[in-house]
Amino acid sequence: MNLREQIVADMTTAMKARDSARTSTLRMLKAAIVNRQIEKGGELDDEELLKLLRTQLKQRRDSVEQYLKGSRQDLADKELAEIAVIEAYLPQAASPEEIDQAVAAAIAETGATSMKEMGAVMKAVMPRLAGKNADGRAVSETVKARLSA
Repeated sequence: MNLREQIVADMTTAMKARDSARTSTLRMLKAAIVNRQIEKGGELDDEELLKLLRTQLKQRRDSVEQYLKGSRQDLADKELAEIAVIEAYLPQAASPEEIDQAVAAAIAETGATSMKEMGAVMKAVMPRLAGKNADGRAVSETVKARLSA
């Protein structure tokens, strides 16, 4: 069973269990998948689905940040619940230690010594963390901390 089929099956289960929050999130994911398939003109493979899920996750995290700035805890809580559902379909996230090790290796590889070289370090780090569902913002902050120290 591929990822899309798993999402549809889980949506059916959530509907039968009358879990409205999970059902609405999975419906949203299914709609995003269908839209992406229409754009592409064919079926999506699992790698493309994972990329789509990461995009959806990033959108939710950005929304949470905005809702918290606007003192809308109720909406932020809804987005956090959606994040939990989406994360269940993604591979285990990279730990801070894994991110730190990858950043250290990339800095050593590129020979970066200042913030001017952050782009080169980011280009070297991200392939090392491919498939580990690393949050780009966390990676960026780690790189900044290492280069400014």
